[in-house]
Amino acid sequence: MDFKKLQRMAKNVIDKRGGTEALKADAEELKNIATGPGTASDKAKRAADALKEPGAKGPDKTADAPVTPPAEAPKPSGAPTAATPPPAPPEPPAALAPPDADSPPQPPSTPTP
Repeated sequence: MDFKKLQRMAKNVIDKRGGTEALKADAEELKNIATGPGTASDKAKRAADALKEPGAKGPDKTADAPVTPPAEAPKPSGAPTAATPPPAPPEPPAALAPPDADSPPQPPSTPTP
């Protein structure tokens, strides 16, 4: 492995993002996001947004970050919710299903003695 090449690549990325001070600011911002309020999902979204722009936007970007309220308590498994329709009833077996309109009517079967 060519460590010199890896070092040059890392230096180029750091320079493109604003140098070591911007790197330190990004690290501090990510630390504040990780230790701040919110769910793991919210924190991941804020961290991704923070890394899109190099360098911190301010001393503590998470202080004014919107915090989403916690999710509602889960509903019992049998209770349908307004957002999801109830499941469709199971289809009847073929023997009990009504005949198709295209097929001719079948005479009833007679039991054999």
